[in-house]
Amino acid sequence: MKVLFLTNEYPPHIYGGAGVHVGYLSRELAKTIDVDVRCFGDQNFKEGRLKVTGFELDTSSFTCPKPLQSVFGALRRCIDFNTTNIDADLVHCHTWYSHFGGILARLNYGIPLVVTTHSLEPLRPWKREQLAGGYDFSLWVEKTALEVADAIIAVSGETKRDIERLFAVDPARVHVIHNGIDLDEYRRVEATDALVRDGIDSKKPYLLFVGRITRQKGIIHLVRAIPFMDPDFQIVLCAGAPDTPEIADEMKEALAAAQKKRGDIFWIEEMLDRRAVIELYSHAAVFCCPSIYEPFGIINLEAMACETAVVASAVGGIKEVVVDGETGFLVPIEQMKESPFEATNPEKFERDLAARINQLMKDRQLREKFGKAGRKRAEENFSWSKIAQKTTALYESLLK
Repeated sequence: MKVLFLTNEYPPHIYGGAGVHVGYLSRELAKTIDVDVRCFGDQNFKEGRLKVTGFELDTSSFTCPKPLQSVFGALRRCIDFNTTNIDADLVHCHTWYSHFGGILARLNYGIPLVVTTHSLEPLRPWKREQLAGGYDFSLWVEKTALEVADAIIAVSGETKRDIERLFAVDPARVHVIHNGIDLDEYRRVEATDALVRDGIDSKKPYLLFVGRITRQKGIIHLVRAIPFMDPDFQIVLCAGAPDTPEIADEMKEALAAAQKKRGDIFWIEEMLDRRAVIELYSHAAVFCCPSIYEPFGIINLEAMACETAVVASAVGGIKEVVVDGETGFLVPIEQMKESPFEATNPEKFERDLAARINQLMKDRQLREKFGKAGRKRAEENFSWSKIAQKTTALYESLLK
């Protein structure tokens, strides 16, 4: 069997959970089947049964508005994915950037199409700030791909319910296969090089956030919660790659207000390598994921695998990863009916986040209990080998 992966992100050029997922899953699948990855970038290598080819793009001749460059760039590369001959048995797409390529492969090469939904465009209305009119295209191409796909993989039960609610799809074609974690790589380490480099005191507890500066990740809520937090711990924000200049300015403004209250806030803006992130997870007293929309939330799983207690918003797939009162705390967020990705009472959510963080920071024994339970849960439910087995079984059912 041979599968073609189409994706915008692939290591080393990744900025979100989808890129992490595709990198690990492709390598795990390649232990038993041939995997041809076509992605956005300059990658070009072959390892055993895994072949990875990056497709570069020269946008110097583009005169369209800047927000549309990524949209038309994605379309060009999706066509390039297909003009390079496809000899795979099926095509598997990740994120809307690659969906047009999957549709073309299904129609022109006559092979089954599988789509993994790492997120859903109708549930990310803030993307219009980033893509302008291109958001209407991303909505259309995702809807088209999902409704013609032979199989859809939802990364959580919550996402499956959203797919069935938002799109005209047969529920029998929607399969829940969770994200995973490399349990050998993501484990507690003793090294503190990353902490030393950024001036973080390893002997003093700290709260950690890891993620992009985007409305989806809720980082502005977390920063605005800082004034409600106790003053006896550090705060480390690994937050870069802002979606828009506007949210970058919001982040700076909110952080400046928080820094007037305390001085032990560390903002790491550059994208850190995996080793550094694992060190930060390992030594954090508490990891916080304040997302307002999260189909799965792989960062929570990474923290749990490193034996770190989690405080996260009770949304989407996070509720299937973090067990409230066992591996961490889940904080409810009341969302507006007319605009479900905005909090009805944002200050209440921010105060509730801070209260749970303060509770854990005062109780080292509880933190350690949650951390060990989190590691155990990751080991028992989220290994990449199990996820690859489920994915291969789905491929085989389609080819039969």
